[in-house]
Amino acid sequence: MASNTQFAISLHVLTILAKSGDGLVKSEYIAKSVNTNAVVIRRLICNLQSADLVLSQKGATGGFRLAKHADKILLSDVYKAVVPGDAFALHRQKPSQKCPVGKNIESVLCHLQKVIDRAIDEKLVDYSLADVLESVETGQPITDLSAAA
Repeated sequence: MASNTQFAISLHVLTILAKSGDGLVKSEYIAKSVNTNAVVIRRLICNLQSADLVLSQKGATGGFRLAKHADKILLSDVYKAVVPGDAFALHRQKPSQKCPVGKNIESVLCHLQKVIDRAIDEKLVDYSLADVLESVETGQPITDLSAAA
């Protein structure tokens, strides 16, 4: 089972755009930093554009930039823009209702899924893209805001 890397790559992309200020950045440059194909980056940026996090300019001198200042982009917004659905998927086929575990596991997992999704959102809302940029620039981890409270 593969992990979804879209959130991590999105933060990488957005941090590059934040570092560039108002300058436009081409997908080819971003792709080299991420070590992937520019098409992958452009697809991901489409999701970020749909969430009003990125603006694009077409043409030879075109590229991408942030739609708003980095301190106004919450990590929870980025997560919602690129991670489809819930933190984990449930069974593809309905488990056996004859099994004592199978008949109840879906409701247990569904509840757990909601709890985890809520926890992810509650934690990510505490951080902005500016926090990520500062950590990248200083080489220090993002300060745990909950520990300071």
